[in-house]
Amino acid sequence: MNVDHLLEYCGGHLADTLDTIETLVRLESPSTDKAAVDRCGAELARRLTACGGEVEVIRQAARGDHVSARFAGTTGEPVLVLGHFDTVWPIGTLERMPIRRDGDRLHGPGTFDMKAGIALALGAVDALRATKTPHPPIVTLWTTDEEIGSGTSRGIIEAAAREAAAVLVLEPALPGGALKTARKGCGEFELTVRGIAAHAGLDPGKGVSAIHELAAQIAAVERLQDLPRGISVNVGVIDGGSRPNVVAEHARAVVDVRAPTREAAAALQAAFRRLQPTRPGARLTVQGGFERPPMERTAAVAALFQHAARIASAFGRDLREGSAGGGSDGNFTAALGVPTLDGLGAIGDGAHAAHEHIDVPSLAWRGALLAALIATITTV
Repeated sequence: MNVDHLLEYCGGHLADTLDTIETLVRLESPSTDKAAVDRCGAELARRLTACGGEVEVIRQAARGDHVSARFAGTTGEPVLVLGHFDTVWPIGTLERMPIRRDGDRLHGPGTFDMKAGIALALGAVDALRATKTPHPPIVTLWTTDEEIGSGTSRGIIEAAAREAAAVLVLEPALPGGALKTARKGCGEFELTVRGIAAHAGLDPGKGVSAIHELAAQIAAVERLQDLPRGISVNVGVIDGGSRPNVVAEHARAVVDVRAPTREAAAALQAAFRRLQPTRPGARLTVQGGFERPPMERTAAVAALFQHAARIASAFGRDLREGSAGGGSDGNFTAALGVPTLDGLGAIGDGAHAAHEHIDVPSLAWRGALLAALIATITTV
């Protein structure tokens, strides 16, 4: 394999990569708007077909249709290239955050997270085909509900991963272009308290305040946090009560939790299940759990990263690794024991933020890195 040929191709076709990014960004695709997401998916399917892929549109009733494409290879197990084309931005965001080029930066909603990653994957497949570089079969899977928990896509992702030699996730890079070899597991718990209503002035002793009980539970939950060990607990939503002069009968809190290992996640989940009311007459219900298991840096993940770093070195790049507090669909594949490397998408900043952008000059070497990694992944 000649990595210089791959880099030369990706650099010479940068305009095509930018065209794909801008086209997909213009097709705004908020997770909860099926019609909009499907318009973007139709364009993505067209481009995958043009790349020589055997495209499958996986229909969904309530969410956007997922899009998969298979590219024939020589021998070996397939490589799964994974990502999503739903975004957090509502329709109309382009009016206040238009696509614009500012020097080396391309701004726009969804550029960094993660439509540039999709464009890099298409460019990498084109590079392999144009340079006649041998490679294993490639399966690309682009989903439509990653930003809202992957409820309809998780089973599809896991089924594809079980047949793959490795999974390459095109989520954005860490600052400076580092890849993600670990991600925290993500979960959510809902605490619901039922108390006994009473008049706050005439009969306060006959009531049991759900709000006061919830406050005690929040204090207990706070003690579960252990930031030095990477365990975070955040009470992000609370509501309850009806009027200031009524002892609250109902109160509720929604808690975000993160943990770096499966062991820590299991311990945290068990601690939530052990919570008990502190006030006689109060009832507590705990629902929820970890939606995404942790992506842990196993020996297989480390070996895959080291292989990617050697390829980057051939381009004169110093590739680094790191961990992320947020989850991705790579959490699911890594939890199955399939070697997974994340953060292979664009370099940039501002995911979910008004300054979202990508670094244009780095697109060529990122695309060539992906292409070379795909071509040689069975040698790891």
